[in-house]
Amino acid sequence: MGNFDEIKRIFDVPYFQLKHHPQSKALVSKVNGKWVSTSIQDYLEQANLISKGLIKLGVKPGDKIAMISNNRTEWNILDIGILQTGAVNVPVYPTITKEDYEYIFNDAEVKFCFVSSQELFDKANAIKGNVPTLEKIFAIEEIKGAASWNEVLELGKDGDQAEVEKRKEVIKATELATLIYTSGTTGKPKGVMLSHQNLVENAKGSRPRLPVDKGNVALSFLPLCHVYERMLIYLYQMSGINIYYAESMDTIVDNITECRPHVFTAVPRLLEKIHDSVMTKGMAAGGIKASIFKWAMELTESYEYGKHPSLQRKLADKLVYSKVRQKLGGRVLAIASGGAALQPRLARFFLAIGIPAFEGYGLTETSPVIAVNSHESGVKFGTVGTKLDCVELMIAEDGEILTKGPCLMMGYYKRPDLTKEVIDEKGWFHTGDIGVIDADGFLKITDRKKEMFKTSGGKYVAPQVVENKMKESQFIEQIMVVGEAQKHPSALIVPAFEFLTNWATENNISFSNNEDLIKNKAVISKIMNEVNNLNSEFGKWEQVKKIKLLLNEWTVDSGELTPTLKLKRKVINKNYEALIEGFYN
Repeated sequence: MGNFDEIKRIFDVPYFQLKHHPQSKALVSKVNGKWVSTSIQDYLEQANLISKGLIKLGVKPGDKIAMISNNRTEWNILDIGILQTGAVNVPVYPTITKEDYEYIFNDAEVKFCFVSSQELFDKANAIKGNVPTLEKIFAIEEIKGAASWNEVLELGKDGDQAEVEKRKEVIKATELATLIYTSGTTGKPKGVMLSHQNLVENAKGSRPRLPVDKGNVALSFLPLCHVYERMLIYLYQMSGINIYYAESMDTIVDNITECRPHVFTAVPRLLEKIHDSVMTKGMAAGGIKASIFKWAMELTESYEYGKHPSLQRKLADKLVYSKVRQKLGGRVLAIASGGAALQPRLARFFLAIGIPAFEGYGLTETSPVIAVNSHESGVKFGTVGTKLDCVELMIAEDGEILTKGPCLMMGYYKRPDLTKEVIDEKGWFHTGDIGVIDADGFLKITDRKKEMFKTSGGKYVAPQVVENKMKESQFIEQIMVVGEAQKHPSALIVPAFEFLTNWATENNISFSNNEDLIKNKAVISKIMNEVNNLNSEFGKWEQVKKIKLLLNEWTVDSGELTPTLKLKRKVINKNYEALIEGFYN
């Protein structure tokens, strides 16, 4: 396995992989419909060419180089190539606006930029004139009118490897490696400064929590510009795991079937979609098959982690669960879920059918994992698990979760004022989340400090907690609870149209499209009924009293979700201002 102590800086990771796990399929991407493998030797050879090429282009330690790309083999090659020169990798979300690109490029003083596609080249090129520090944009794919990343590789062919080695030698683990701009749900994006040590220690600390081994396959599709997926990519390489890059979110189920992963990461939104698709297909069989399926699914609701499976569960596994596992490749040992709260119902469902989905918790500022459930440390539904060994954790008097340790960021770039707001004199980072640690050391998040609102009666409501409960209804796809300074909470709801359509058909409700459905009195009444059933879990002041059904799903493209699929409450509030006012007029 090798001793992880050998790894101090991010670029030590692939060399460790070469020494201990010399794989022919280190990185695998789809090119023109075929999976193409890159060995660890080729990966490092190309990374060194990039380093030499960048040095010839005048890149100095501390220079900022932006990367705007989908997940692909070239991402890793560029990442290591950039870091070996002492430069700082600034990964940027492909989906953000041109205005955000311009702000980030100027704030970070970006010198060079690598993009993957025509669309991203056009976006970056459109603002080039407004970024005085930006010298050149290189494209990974062949793009008319754009310089190719191959030019950098070519430059590197007669570059000086001794200079690369000299630079690597003096880079300390505590030096700045990457600037990650948080998605800015409020105000301008902030550049989170993460050192080599921050990411490396988080990967080492998270390693015991993943039940995977040398030669296993990981599928990667959450954006690499997000710290969560990126840290795991380093963890996979340290562990000798082959990394396959999915083509896109749309092809995810096909890609899972093709590469049959042992591990992948997901956000709850994706797990909800997998669950709903399993339910819809299982019930579509009709007759005795649907009855058996329904019985097996009902069994998952009473599943308790670590309890010996009953005879009933063994039978359900043979008849139903094993077939679901096959559809997801048949080899999944773990799904690491993060980015938002996972409903306990979903965690229970996946564990019960033998595809463990382990919920964890962290922030960009903590590189990211603070705590996570796992076979190694135990699982408790409704919690985010126990803290990593390298992390310190504390609950403040007002209930806020505080943390410190080697994974905590260096601060916000050029913003010591903002850094001071979140890191106190004793070095504790204030997460902005409210939580409790139970007697067994499991952390439970109860709400976002910033998202809680007060009703006109002066009572606090934690909208996320209510929303997660409401999403247990199969009729509800997305929901946002509102009611700041009003007498009661109300909710905007995007129905799960596939499920709703089947229900409406079975109940002889006539409709010709989704618009008819959301206006239908029987449909509104049914969903309100679902809400009322789930309301019983909450105090009177927290209960949702009115709802409005919406036609269009909130997406990243519509600007209503962050790139990690969290609700942009401010944007949704503004877009539906009149509707929300209607709840209270």
